[in-house]
Amino acid sequence: MTAHNPLLQAFDLPPYSLIKPEHVEPAITQILADNRAAIAELLEQQAANPSWDGLVLALDELGARLGQAWSPVSHLNAVCNNAELRAAYEACLPKLSEYWTEIGQNQTLCQAYKTLAASPAAAGFEVAQKTILEHALRDFRLSGIDLPAEQQKRYGEIQMKLSELTSSFSNQLLDATQAWTKHISDEALLAGITDSAKAQMRQAAEAKGLDGWLISLEFPSYYAVMTYADDRALREEVYAAYCTRASDQGPNAGQFDNGPLMAEILDLRQELAHLLGFAHYSELSLASKMAESTEQVLHFLRDLAVRSKPFAEQDLAELKAFAAAQGVSALHSWDVGYYSEKLRQSRYNLSQEEVRAWFPIDKVLSGLFAIVEKLYGIQIRELSGFDSWHPDVRLFEIEENGKHVGRFFFDLYARANKRGGAWMDGARDKRRAADGTLISPVANLVCNFTPASPGKPALLTHDEVTTLFHEFGHGLHHLLTRVEHAGASGINGVAWDAVELPSQFMENWCWEPEGLALISGHYESGEPLPQDLLDKMLAAKNFQSGLMMVRQIEFSLFDFELHASHGDGRSVLDVLESIRDEVSVMRPPAYNRFANSFAHIFAGGYAAGYYSYKWAEVLSADAFSRFEEEGVLNPATGRAFREAILARGGSQEPMALFVDFRGREPSIDALLRHSGLSQEAA
Repeated sequence: MTAHNPLLQAFDLPPYSLIKPEHVEPAITQILADNRAAIAELLEQQAANPSWDGLVLALDELGARLGQAWSPVSHLNAVCNNAELRAAYEACLPKLSEYWTEIGQNQTLCQAYKTLAASPAAAGFEVAQKTILEHALRDFRLSGIDLPAEQQKRYGEIQMKLSELTSSFSNQLLDATQAWTKHISDEALLAGITDSAKAQMRQAAEAKGLDGWLISLEFPSYYAVMTYADDRALREEVYAAYCTRASDQGPNAGQFDNGPLMAEILDLRQELAHLLGFAHYSELSLASKMAESTEQVLHFLRDLAVRSKPFAEQDLAELKAFAAAQGVSALHSWDVGYYSEKLRQSRYNLSQEEVRAWFPIDKVLSGLFAIVEKLYGIQIRELSGFDSWHPDVRLFEIEENGKHVGRFFFDLYARANKRGGAWMDGARDKRRAADGTLISPVANLVCNFTPASPGKPALLTHDEVTTLFHEFGHGLHHLLTRVEHAGASGINGVAWDAVELPSQFMENWCWEPEGLALISGHYESGEPLPQDLLDKMLAAKNFQSGLMMVRQIEFSLFDFELHASHGDGRSVLDVLESIRDEVSVMRPPAYNRFANSFAHIFAGGYAAGYYSYKWAEVLSADAFSRFEEEGVLNPATGRAFREAILARGGSQEPMALFVDFRGREPSIDALLRHSGLSQEAA
């Protein structure tokens, strides 16, 4: 098996088509055994008198070998999930969890780091190296290095169980999303739905050997029904199926129910926090973040809620009045998207569908690349002849002055067996290897856009364009790093509540006339976006931004409060309802089980950290305000942002990097102004 196992061979880019489920567990088992032996040997040589190369770099090499095998497996599990791969992936989770716990609780290793950090040599280290050592010592503490043996053992058991539970949460959500479809044979039921969405529904039906149309809970299909379907009963049915996924409610009640998993995850996180001496999991979460205390986070969110709620109430009142004029006296959750779109069309003479024609995928990509090439002095070109996991996947290379910088994969379209949402993950970190070779970074950028339909390219809504820019911002953070030490290269070592700064920052160019001119052009004629359409888009930019803001604050407060108050006798739903009492302006129906599909906090890295989106938005809005002052495509300002933020990765605390770029600490004013939630904007 070893001789022919692609995960055990050296490769540049992963040989995706060769990786089979039966390769996964043998490869990971082999690498973990090799790494354990190498660490034992390394400590024999380094324990008394450690050096950077002998200790940190040697461990980086071992981590890179493990990452090279595990990263493509983890990625394939997310983008082309099947039963065999899932089983192989899950078989490795406890092994990996045990390995990382062992490293985190290795006293000899921890002591070697302490000795290195206190050595005369450390005084001459560059700032990234010093930060890496600080973070390593913090992470040893957070791995239970100081606990008695019995409690260390319990820590390991908790981490192992949590890795299994969070993976199960993700699996059940994917299964629940795929378990419900609605077959339509009478086209009249789809009145109002756009031709492009109906073409997708027809393709979905054909793929299942059916005539007519098939509605699914994949986001493009769900969105099309909620935004355009005239049939109110159909909207209600699809809404109910979507918002009860993986729960004890709705059409598939009790099937794939994430409720018990959530309860167990919260119990274990709370126990973990207590073991490590924290009052609750939210406090533990902040130990490695930019925010200084739970009080600071809660004050930030509640202050934002107080400022935003009047705007949200005004948005809702306008929407209710509009719906009432159309004969709907009681506005329900399944009406909001539909009447919002109608109100947008009525007020601004602007429809999402009309806008879509001006954003064909290749025009958006060429414009996106033109913007970052101008700002950051790089060149991007598409590559061919690479191994991939799906025919739609594309690969690009970044160069600077003719020199290779990094590569990134784009997997942009929704399909079956692919996790929902959009994300970036680092497929390989930039670092200087032990033999002196510079390893270049590779990123995976994944979205779930509506794919092309017969005779038409993929056309993006403006929201999808914004999502693309967001994920590409994460990608640039990973790819444009100048740090050559793995622990602080790209997004490594970046505080989680600052990691959204480069991504949200990129979104700004989707709204600037100079940016829009580059990313838009009619898919048939190539004509630029007409001035009147641009004016309407800009006028509608902050349409319902009050409602959007309180929705994000509701998610953030719910997450933080859930992890801070666990054990007080309230259920997950109780906590959510109490947060809604405080900030929400419109209540969903009682059967809504939003939390059961909140993968960010139950299966992603955002537990007690969802507030990071809002926190980083303050940073990104304020950072962009320098471009507003100096020119939104000003190459000098672009280079300054690249060198202060993108190039330096996790080498310094985020506030120091921000102040270096902006000349001062961040202010919330720019965010409120950009969102239309300040008196100045109003």
